[in-house]
Amino acid sequence: MIELLTPTQLDEMRPAGRFVGSVLSALEDAADVGVDLLDLDALAHEMIRKEGAESCYIDYHPSFGAMPFGKVLCTSVNDAVLHGLPHKYKLRDGDLLSLDFAVSVDKWVCDSALSVIVGTPREEDVRLIAHAQEALDAAIATARPGNRIGDISAAIGAVGRSHGLKVNTQFGGHGVGRTMHGDPHVPNDGRPGRGLTLKPGLVIAIEPWFLHTTDEIRMDEDGWTIRSADGSRGAHVEHTIAITDGDPIVMTARN
Repeated sequence: MIELLTPTQLDEMRPAGRFVGSVLSALEDAADVGVDLLDLDALAHEMIRKEGAESCYIDYHPSFGAMPFGKVLCTSVNDAVLHGLPHKYKLRDGDLLSLDFAVSVDKWVCDSALSVIVGTPREEDVRLIAHAQEALDAAIATARPGNRIGDISAAIGAVGRSHGLKVNTQFGGHGVGRTMHGDPHVPNDGRPGRGLTLKPGLVIAIEPWFLHTTDEIRMDEDGWTIRSADGSRGAHVEHTIAITDGDPIVMTARN
């Protein structure tokens, strides 16, 4: 079911977006050589506790998950790109780290992700993150009333292909509101002019993710972490946005 939120409801949702953005900013600052992924998860958990928020991940158990997720943060390193299950691993110089975080604040959910390079950057990783961000920016610019979901998807795919990247459509964006994952699905490639018409009050998470040299993925033995099939690195970015009568609102914008 797709729910269109009123302006009042969108205002009620803003604290969740601000909180998600603030946590990701804190995690980005904390991610450094020698920092353990479990410590990043613990930091996010402590911020949730202090806020009085509720994690969307810890009890999350969709059909593709081997078990309840059990953590509050997705930490995907290097060739892992989505749903990285935090485990005992100390970040190394040059690691490409993607962080994905969603919580409920006052019963409203927001979801966002970013990718960062720990320590010394590789130029190809810098470019990959920039390409993902370019795709996200293009998709957000397309998220206006009267356009369609396919226009958002096509904007993402066009950016990826313009940089010689293959685009996977198995996992993408989604509706957000009272729950983390709802309708509509927002693929990372598609045909313009197709799909649901965008209307004011629609809230969606848009999340481009690209791999260096493939669009094929495989699941880790932990039953959650998704990696590239060929070992190439991945970048993932995401914002929760609301369609309005004019420009979209980026709920999870970071300072």
